Amino acid sequence: MSARKIVITSGKGGVGKTTTTANLGATLAKRGHRVILIDADIGLRNLDLVLGLEKRIVFDLVEVAEGRCQLRQALIKDKRFESLSILPAAQTRDKDAVSEQQFADIVDQAAQVADFVLIDCPAGIEAGFRNAVAGAQEAIVVTTPEVSAIRDADRVVGKLTERGMPMRLIVNRLRPEMVRTGDMLSVEDVCEILSIDLLGIVPDDEEIIDTTNRGEPIVLDEANRLRTIYDKIARRLEGETIAFTSFDQQGFLGRLFGALKAG
Repeated sequence: MSARKIVITSGKGGVGKTTTTANLGATLAKRGHRVILIDADIGLRNLDLVLGLEKRIVFDLVEVAEGRCQLRQALIKDKRFESLSILPAAQTRDKDAVSEQQFADIVDQAAQVADFVLIDCPAGIEAGFRNAVAGAQEAIVVTTPEVSAIRDADRVVGKLTERGMPMRLIVNRLRPEMVRTGDMLSVEDVCEILSIDLLGIVPDDEEIIDTTNRGEPIVLDEANRLRTIYDKIARRLEGETIAFTSFDQQGFLGRLFGALKAG
């Protein structure tokens, strides 16, 4: 079975693409898959930091593309997960240092030794986006439930649709209490606007900032509720049909009072 080559994209920066890539990759590796994460954000690499692997970088994506090293030399193995590796982006090069063809070739090489190749796509729809998409067969679109993020995600969905690429959606940083007060769009609203199938809903969680700053994927924290969320997303990717976690925190009494008020 050939590897699945998946680009994780958003349009807008700062919606949690890199955190999603790192945590989903770590979860898939924990579930027994061979996973390679590729940071396609040349000049602004962050994936190595999120995983706490920045001190171990020797070679990067551009050096592989230019033939100055082999892919296997540039891959950094994550010692906490037997089957997780990362290919870091170059930090001191321009975004156009790698062509679409070169990038696609690197992804193909990675696919020969992995079950999943996850590509962390740069924000926007410029050269970095085109490279990242050129190497992929399917896409995961990440957005927060905010109008500006959804508008940018919609542009990305349009670009991916032009390429005929299958895609699914992760709604990140959902705040159920804000949805209830009407200050944030609901997951249903987001799905309706973007018209793509839902893969996962990730609630807003302060702890994710701490784990990201420490360079620790959420799956290492047994107590964190997001661990279960990412496990469900990974299982859906594997093809399982799993009900989505309900984040309606109103509870029975809240609904009862709501019904009384409505009645």
